[in-house]
Amino acid sequence: VDCQKNDRSRHKKACKKKAAEIRDDKLFTQPEESYLGECPLCCLPLSLNLSKSSITTCCCKVICNGCDYANTLREEEGGLEHKCPYCREPVPETEEEHDQNYVKRAKANDPTAIFHVGKKCLGEGDYEGVFHYWKKAAALGHTDAHFNLSIMYRKGQDGVERDMKKSMYHLEEAAIGGHDTARYNLGVLEGRNGRTDRAVKHYIIAANLGDDGALALEKVKKYFASDLASKEDFEAALRGHQAAVDATKSEQRDEAEKARQEGLF
Repeated sequence: VDCQKNDRSRHKKACKKKAAEIRDDKLFTQPEESYLGECPLCCLPLSLNLSKSSITTCCCKVICNGCDYANTLREEEGGLEHKCPYCREPVPETEEEHDQNYVKRAKANDPTAIFHVGKKCLGEGDYEGVFHYWKKAAALGHTDAHFNLSIMYRKGQDGVERDMKKSMYHLEEAAIGGHDTARYNLGVLEGRNGRTDRAVKHYIIAANLGDDGALALEKVKKYFASDLASKEDFEAALRGHQAAVDATKSEQRDEAEKARQEGLF
């Protein structure tokens, strides 16, 4: 520590430059998967369309509708009790029981449960509780908690002091964790600041994650049309987005979606 203090003035600029380079390397590395990851049952990537999956409160696993629907059919055909497709615990019948499950998992330091306890506080107007639980979830690596904290710090309301430095930190952490909306928002911010090259990089990464609604892909398309992005960039984003979306598809999931649209699931 003494050495750092004594020599800080001589290498402060170089140190900051190196730290920024390391941070950029991490920030612009394509995540292996989105923040939702894979369905723990079929092991296929989860769609970023949140209506195509659901979370179980007993074990806090996100299950794709395809596996959930297949489990429901199996139970109906066999006259079995409705249980969690993953851990086989009985599914709670009331909202209160679901909340109790989240609290139980939160006490076991499950970041997903902690995040959802925070969401419960949000619905009750307990913003101090929201901030407490989301900070704890983020510290445990919960990507969506990072994203929501970035919004709280940016807005500087509900008892949270506005802090753009912290907002940007959490937004970047969410993007690094595979959060497509966080990545898209970084692209928007860089575009507003005139740093087109960085904006395009963010949009391409978001597109490669299969961003829901293809908003990032549309941005790359607009930059290409304005000669601000290369043809190679646009084609790579187009291929990457399609590959990511296709990876989330399966016959089982298509059947579940059809049943959902018909009101059967």
